[in-house]
Amino acid sequence: MDRLPDELLDRINAFRESRLLLTAVELDVFTAIGEGASAAEVASRCRTDARATEMLLNALVAVGVLTKRQGVFSNTAASNQLRGDAPGGARAALLHIANLWKRWSLLTECVRKGTAVGPRRRTRAETEAFIAMMDYNARARAPLVVEAIGLEGVRRVLDLGGGSGAYAIAFAQASPEVEVELLDLAPVLRIARRHIEQAGAADRVKTRVGDLHQESYGSGYDLVFISAICHMLDPEENKSMLRKSYAALRLGGRVVIQDFVLEPDKTAPRHAALFALNMLVNTRAGSVYSEAEYRDWLEQAGFQRVTRLFVPGPAGLLVGWRLG
Repeated sequence: MDRLPDELLDRINAFRESRLLLTAVELDVFTAIGEGASAAEVASRCRTDARATEMLLNALVAVGVLTKRQGVFSNTAASNQLRGDAPGGARAALLHIANLWKRWSLLTECVRKGTAVGPRRRTRAETEAFIAMMDYNARARAPLVVEAIGLEGVRRVLDLGGGSGAYAIAFAQASPEVEVELLDLAPVLRIARRHIEQAGAADRVKTRVGDLHQESYGSGYDLVFISAICHMLDPEENKSMLRKSYAALRLGGRVVIQDFVLEPDKTAPRHAALFALNMLVNTRAGSVYSEAEYRDWLEQAGFQRVTRLFVPGPAGLLVGWRLG
């Protein structure tokens, strides 16, 4: 029997470095190291076993995340960004990936069953980590997305399932004439309000407790923005959401969907095909969809002039207009 290619074996074993880094993030090792510390000092600060902690730190040096000199471990430029006290909140966001590890470990059973297995409701800590990751991903991208969309003639925006408020804030900051309403679940809005207040946008970004499955989203909006929502839903749920979005718009208004978009055969792009599995392990029937599917749903809902916008990054934008 021929030996497996080294590249394939490396991929099979790739989980080891991922788990190493996630454990270090969960234990807040990089904060404990600070400006330099011994293994014993890190173990004391993290309340972990000294022998096991030294093994963990040595492995982090081996993969190039830490340095070690005369028994003292130090952060690198990269690991300094993973400290809990570092500006930008990378560690808080990465805790979401640590939570995903548990879900992905059930992938085999999910493929057997065709849906997520185990509890789907997030704990408060999991919700905080999830929204932190969404905010981390959105902060730099949001102004670019708003610029690509354009706000000419836009006065009222509905940010449907708006999460941390990063996009709602970007809409408000882009034009003094825009007022935004962010609709999401109550536990999420508690987090969103913190971000909105910190951004000084509370006068023009309002929040409303709601659910994607409610009967109506309201009316008279110029723009309905739906970011990172469609992949959580099955096709029929997406069709329903788009019909209600159409009803919420004034004549001449538009809906904008931001999400991963698969090629027609659904094997590319790579990140989108892998993210479809992320939805398998995390949702009842979510997935990642093709441009043709989105166009079909938008047109069934009544939207016209459906177009796709391209912004740097992994997600695509599709726009549909209510013209009649």
